[in-house]
Amino acid sequence: MRRLTAMVCGVAVAGALALALPASAGPAAGSGDPPEVASLIARQTLPAGDGWGAAGDGTTGGAQAAPDQVHVVRTRAELIDALGGDNSSNQNNDTPKIVIVDGVIDGFEAADGTPMTCDDFADPEYSLDAYLATYDPEVWGWESDPSGPLEDARVRSQRNQQAHTELNVGSNTTLLGLSGATLRHVTLMFNRADNVIVRNLTFEDAIDCFPRWRPTDGEFGNWNSFYDYVSVRRGSNFWIDHNTFRTSTDPLPEYFGRKYEIYDGQLDITHNANWVTVSHNVFKDHDKLTLVGSTNNPGSGDPGLLNVTFRHNVYDGVGQRAPRMRFGKIDVYNNYYKVAVGSPLFEFDYLWGVGVESQGYFENNYVDLRGSGVDASEIIHDWGGTVITEKGTWVRTGAGIGAPTSLLEAYNAVNDPQLGDDAGWTPELRAGPVLSAAAVPAYTTALSGAGALTRLLAAQP
Repeated sequence: MRRLTAMVCGVAVAGALALALPASAGPAAGSGDPPEVASLIARQTLPAGDGWGAAGDGTTGGAQAAPDQVHVVRTRAELIDALGGDNSSNQNNDTPKIVIVDGVIDGFEAADGTPMTCDDFADPEYSLDAYLATYDPEVWGWESDPSGPLEDARVRSQRNQQAHTELNVGSNTTLLGLSGATLRHVTLMFNRADNVIVRNLTFEDAIDCFPRWRPTDGEFGNWNSFYDYVSVRRGSNFWIDHNTFRTSTDPLPEYFGRKYEIYDGQLDITHNANWVTVSHNVFKDHDKLTLVGSTNNPGSGDPGLLNVTFRHNVYDGVGQRAPRMRFGKIDVYNNYYKVAVGSPLFEFDYLWGVGVESQGYFENNYVDLRGSGVDASEIIHDWGGTVITEKGTWVRTGAGIGAPTSLLEAYNAVNDPQLGDDAGWTPELRAGPVLSAAAVPAYTTALSGAGALTRLLAAQP
């Protein structure tokens, strides 16, 4: 196993170094010049054939940015300015641009740089104590969702937060983080944006200060959060690469017997989005991870779209949606799943959600179940789909490196109706050979997450 690990990591380092050096790089400008390594990476485009993001005209992001459209940003205000200058209209800015993040940018930061809290977004007529007292099911009941002046005040509070922490990004953009670059309490919103690259960033705690109580959601009601860490909607050609998505593990309180959910998705791809490659990211300590497709209603226009590749990612403690799929052709290969053991945020539900008209193709993934108490039959969940192609999976339940295991067979053995085993297509857009699942943990651990690109390039002779 050590020999295999060394061989895989050696080949991977050489490949990553070659990939990260484009033929040319223009000079950087803006609020301080970035290091040369960052300038090189910032001009890199998604290689031809690398997943669904390479379809159509491919994904080049801001590679053609003029020197005056290369920015180094260190504050929320500088980030908004670099993206076009006005957060309310930045989504329409399609000028090629490179935005390099240096340090920690906090969405809870006022225009003058002073820190903010949830109280700063609260409407004068809203308080959580009043909300809990008014909509307690023993008072309000279970038959209808909250309405009236206090719910209206909660919505206004949420919109106040949204206007401040949800940052809109337009087309032809590359967002790149320097070492340690972090976006905290921020949602990156890509709505009707095309041709975008996001790399080497850490995303933390895009919390909702004002979750909504819905007694009609499920058998016992649920709290619902509003914000994703990254949201891709109605756009095409995205490369989400070498980022880390992580969530604080502080236990959440319970109200009305249900977890007070302040987190939504870490990376959601919805609303007719298409042609996305998600590679070498780390997703850590989160419940509802990734939706592909926002609704079961085919009238939304999603059928034929929502084609996404997930490759060489690490899922370290995920409750569900890794991913949950609807409609699209979803290629999921060479990913490493470490099922959470005793998370204070959630109980494990499933990893792969087979939704309406989804065509998931899962190949040579590695699932580590050690100590979780989760059975192989629980990894797949049927959300109204009918088929999933699954091959080459390895599962580890104890000592050793695991063994080949068909998770689809495990699911079908205990569920009725069963899922079919042919999604009806074979992926053609892939970056190099598919690794054996046994090699995936070493490969992805060494080469995934924020900082991996700069670490590799720093080691260059």
